[in-house]
Amino acid sequence: MAGVLIFGSGGQLGVELLRTAWPAGLEPIGLPRAACDIADAAAVARILDAAEPAILVNAAAYTAVDRAEAEPEIAFRTNRDGPAILGAACARHRIPIIHVSTDYVFDGAQPEGYGEGDPVAPLGAYGRSKLDGETALAAAWDDHVILRTAWLFGAHGENFVKTMVRLGRERETLAVVTDQRGSPTPADSLAAAIAVVAAAILDRRGRWGIYHFAGDEPVSRHGFAAAIFDRLAERTGRAPALTPIATADYPTPARRPANSVLDCTLIERVYGIRPPSWRAGLDRVLEELLTAAPGPAGSAATLAGSGSAG
Repeated sequence: MAGVLIFGSGGQLGVELLRTAWPAGLEPIGLPRAACDIADAAAVARILDAAEPAILVNAAAYTAVDRAEAEPEIAFRTNRDGPAILGAACARHRIPIIHVSTDYVFDGAQPEGYGEGDPVAPLGAYGRSKLDGETALAAAWDDHVILRTAWLFGAHGENFVKTMVRLGRERETLAVVTDQRGSPTPADSLAAAIAVVAAAILDRRGRWGIYHFAGDEPVSRHGFAAAIFDRLAERTGRAPALTPIATADYPTPARRPANSVLDCTLIERVYGIRPPSWRAGLDRVLEELLTAAPGPAGSAATLAGSGSAG
């Protein structure tokens, strides 16, 4: 059985990678950050020497978008130096690697969806660190697939959906920005897509390079929040009132792309993977999250996005 070594297995995506349905013959091996820091070259070398995986998946990342403005050196250590180290180690062992990146490599000024070949121009430290990670990995090792995703959400880790659910329990009203547009992506759908790509690579049917994978229906942050609370109201009988606001009315330390919709045509053409329904994914996530006890209602809150990417 071929081992699939997953760095960052304790995070939002990593948890889903461990519980996704991998094709026959592929066995996921999880490595949370506590087991290996991807920016520690000696630790990475020891792990690869011992595990001898058939393929590596990097789901480890620094994703605190706003905090990255205050501590860019930490963001770059994980998001740039980590992929460079993983790429070099994979090159020594001749191991293919799948690396997850982000829509934040774009500035969001383009009115239509972004394709893989569109110019990159990140707005903040987080986006710059992830773009540098893509470049460093590509320079270190040719046998790579980089998957850019957007607005990732799941039942684990920090993300917009979980923030909305928490604030919806605490507040009677919420203000959410309406001029940021993107493609919400269920973490379990991304995990399933990675499994398909991994199988194709090991069967020598894959093609290297950068691909986009995101949800099927572009939506604003406000529209995404409205969908979350519509479903919560169906299940719990209550939801906060939503007020649309402009990004300018809710300044944050990091600038976010106004439009980060990803064009996913290429991955469908090469790997046969279609964009997933984020609404169906939202239903799955809410079923998990609603096992938690509701909190007290409170006053008002304003939100432009979760503290983490996605």
